Amino acid sequence: MASNRLSIPLSRRAAIVAALAAFARPSGAQTRAAGKARLGILSASTPDPITLRTQIDPLRQGLRELGHAEGRNLSIEMRWAEGKFDRLPALLDELLRSDIDILMTTSPRPALLAKEAVKTLPIVAVGVDDPVKSGLVADHIRPGGNITGISAAFDGLLQKRLQLLKDILPGARRFAIVFNPNTVPHADLARSVANWEPALGVALQIDAIRGPDDFEPAFASIVGAGTNAVALLADPMIWTERAKLGALCAKHRLPSIWGGAGYLDVGGLLSYQGDWSALFYRAAGFVDKILKGTKPGDIPFEQGTKLELVVNLKAAKTLGLTIPQSVLVSADQVIE
Repeated sequence: MASNRLSIPLSRRAAIVAALAAFARPSGAQTRAAGKARLGILSASTPDPITLRTQIDPLRQGLRELGHAEGRNLSIEMRWAEGKFDRLPALLDELLRSDIDILMTTSPRPALLAKEAVKTLPIVAVGVDDPVKSGLVADHIRPGGNITGISAAFDGLLQKRLQLLKDILPGARRFAIVFNPNTVPHADLARSVANWEPALGVALQIDAIRGPDDFEPAFASIVGAGTNAVALLADPMIWTERAKLGALCAKHRLPSIWGGAGYLDVGGLLSYQGDWSALFYRAAGFVDKILKGTKPGDIPFEQGTKLELVVNLKAAKTLGLTIPQSVLVSADQVIE
């Protein structure tokens, strides 16, 4: 079986900083005794209002409820790559040099980079689809080492998204899956797709996009193949460029399903994904345990427990689609 692990370029400076940190930084208990605990957050996304509202605000709320208040006994340092993965090593350098007590990462790439660079500093990884399969940790129950966290992924989630499209478009014969291969390994996705086609009764094509230069060629391929709808996999680059992708879906009148309700502000039809606000609220508990002395490797790597279906009736009207009642009654939110 092909490896699911992604190769993460690590800057020489990051490796040196991490090594020095292991010897030079005081323990978390010593740091907290002297003042505020320091939480660093490394994200490949962008600090736009939706991201702050659905990720950082719930995290802060959870931390406050557990007795960790910014300005009193906690400080938070945040670094954002804004969808540009090549910026991550330098941003990690900055966080390590700021003498943080815990590093929190969001999405797979920052987590895997941190695993390579940081060997002793506690890491809480949020939003890694399969931490064992990706090589982030050895075991869900006892991760070992210095990493724990919480995943938003659910088995069969993408297949369920495609089934929702088929429920709305029963006569559809072809769907496209648009993804960033820097986040989702192409080989694994291809194997899964081959197993889903008979059950769904549609042909599935997968189209890789690494950045905006790939958007037009990918959609030319999608439209040229007679595709009926598109599933776009959540990714920091896709998030930051969602307006362009949404415009292409609208231009070609392609119904679309996305991985997060925030994507629907660009005209997406559906979102079906783990509740990110709930994940980040829950992640505060991991930080709390580590600050109180629990080793990350002894904290089970959890999976989120809540899925959220959002239906955009405005987009349905624009596309001339009627959403079946069976889909509407299952929705957690309906955008009128």
